[in-house]
Amino acid sequence: MLVLGLETSCDETGVALYDSERGLLADALFSQIDLHRVYGGVVPELASRDHVKRLLPLIRQVLDEAGVRPAQIDGIAYTAGPGLVGALLVGASCAQALAFAWSVPALGVHHMEGHLLAPMLEEAPPQFPFVALLVSGGHTQLVRVDGIGRYQLLGESLDDAAGEAFDKTAKLIGLGYPGGPEIARLAERGTPGRFVFPRPMTDRPGLDFSFSGLKTFALNTWQQCQASGDDGEQTRCDIALAFQQAVVETLTIKCQRALRQTGLNSLVIAGGVSANRALRASLESMLARLKGRVFYARPRFCTDNGAMIAYAGCQRLLAGQHDGPEIGVRARWPMDSLPSCQA
Repeated sequence: MLVLGLETSCDETGVALYDSERGLLADALFSQIDLHRVYGGVVPELASRDHVKRLLPLIRQVLDEAGVRPAQIDGIAYTAGPGLVGALLVGASCAQALAFAWSVPALGVHHMEGHLLAPMLEEAPPQFPFVALLVSGGHTQLVRVDGIGRYQLLGESLDDAAGEAFDKTAKLIGLGYPGGPEIARLAERGTPGRFVFPRPMTDRPGLDFSFSGLKTFALNTWQQCQASGDDGEQTRCDIALAFQQAVVETLTIKCQRALRQTGLNSLVIAGGVSANRALRASLESMLARLKGRVFYARPRFCTDNGAMIAYAGCQRLLAGQHDGPEIGVRARWPMDSLPSCQA
């Protein structure tokens, strides 16, 4: 089955073609970072308008690159949520229009399921069951995964997601947008041990997260440095390192708890923050001690992309699932409410 995937949930327009037998044939992505940077964050209306501008040219580009004609496509998958409603509607309306014109089924895909399954695009994909850490700008969740659509939520953030905390902390200490890569870049030049930040909710049982207080701790530390006149570049680097270490260690502790609780030894990390090298190194070290393995997608498939949507949609279309002609999207959508997929 040949599936066209469309991703327009936030600030990146992604298109891809995935074939169930040949794998990923082509993919293209346009990032809106430069568009939103001047505002310090994503402006929903601008995001929607840019998706309208970029989507059809990217579809043509991917079809041309793969040498595929519309008549050869068997189905269309699009991100139906969660995300920005206006942005989601761009992809959904385009997908449904093309599905009607080409007489093929369309299917709305859960954005975080797409992230969770992105490592399946690699040469050595994980095998079910496993524990997944979904960590991005909007989500931080631990999920037991027994198959596609067979998800058990183990824990989640009670306030800010890890990626959101990265972005907000970066802004508080005067860094640019997006904040996550800026924090990681400065952390490489930080002085270990100068600042020690708390590891929130690791001193109590459970698998939930909370990063709002950590963000406040970083702000207070920065303001104290400013008050003493010690607010130079090196201080920013030291705060960035302390913040990143706290987030990474907190995530690692919770992942280890989840693996022990479930009795599993395979961990998938997915979402934009999964590209963080310090996080990958920490989790790999922890899994090595447990004689397990950690899986993740290549960096370009960690952030939002069309390939993950095409893959996830293909698996569900193969199982006979598809939508009606209505255009429907969801700003919020619990992943554990998805139907099981027996492809």
